[in-house]
Amino acid sequence: MRLTISEFARLVGLAPSALRFYDDCGLLPPAEVDATNGYRYYDKSQQPRAQLLRDLREIDLPLPDVRLALDAAPDEVADIVRSHLRTLEARSTATRTAATRLLTNLLSQQTTAVLGGPELASAIRQVAPTAAPAGQDNLGPALSCVLIELAPDEVTFVATDRYRLAVRTVRPVEFDGAAAQVLVRADELAEVSRWAAAGDVVRVELNGGLVLVRGDESRELRAVDAEYPAYGQILDGLTPPACRVVVDRVGLLDVLAGRDVVAFDIDQESLRIGDEVKLDAIGTGAVRIGFTASLLAAALEVSVGPDVLLEICEPARPVVVRSADQGTFTTLVMPVRLDG
Repeated sequence: MRLTISEFARLVGLAPSALRFYDDCGLLPPAEVDATNGYRYYDKSQQPRAQLLRDLREIDLPLPDVRLALDAAPDEVADIVRSHLRTLEARSTATRTAATRLLTNLLSQQTTAVLGGPELASAIRQVAPTAAPAGQDNLGPALSCVLIELAPDEVTFVATDRYRLAVRTVRPVEFDGAAAQVLVRADELAEVSRWAAAGDVVRVELNGGLVLVRGDESRELRAVDAEYPAYGQILDGLTPPACRVVVDRVGLLDVLAGRDVVAFDIDQESLRIGDEVKLDAIGTGAVRIGFTASLLAAALEVSVGPDVLLEICEPARPVVVRSADQGTFTTLVMPVRLDG
């Protein structure tokens, strides 16, 4: 059954002008063209191809990729779409970063947050060690930095070296100005931790760089111009844990000392390393999982309190390390593949 271009357009959800364009591009030629008047006619069997074309264009897939996808197998089309989504997410992150930087520069009002000195020092001590060591140029300058996001409700400190991610939030005593963010080198930030701890409050000023003011003294840290990883997507992408276990933090640290890679067998009552070590635990679910001992130990060392909570989605996904005594601090640690 032949359909006019208008009829086919209504059937597949495309405008007639779009169908003419896709005919000119060779993506969706009509089944028949009247040689006398040039009218285009389509066959109903073309509906799946036209609807796939419509859906691909709705996600702004470039025409060269659309051309490949239209004649590809479903699993190949899925790979093309996933790759395009990753590109869109990266572009969106870059756009948000650029927009935030632009708004910060345009707004004349200086962003200021007043934080408790001990809280600021604690956040620095917990987050800064997770950043990559300065000088590892292969990782890019952003990973040797701490991202500080200032907003009226909370000031967030973030650091990652791609194997770990640390996030700490501090509620400001006062806030003035627009929400903004800044990247500063982790080693430079760590140097002011003890200085900040000595003050009841520290005023954090963002105006090109980062200025910390304690009484009559101040410390200025230069801003780093680099794009930071989209850590929010990582946190939002975490699935509900299949296994949760609370274990003695210091006892687990002792177990990790001097080891390279450790394999844990975890259930509701214990955390075991083979037959040699068994720690009492409280939890749900069961899993076998491996860690680089030094990475997990680093996360435990900056946690607070006698106990630590491990939330495990699956052995190949980031593990959330939480403290029962401080809900504002979260660390993610990547596990390692175990042989066998």
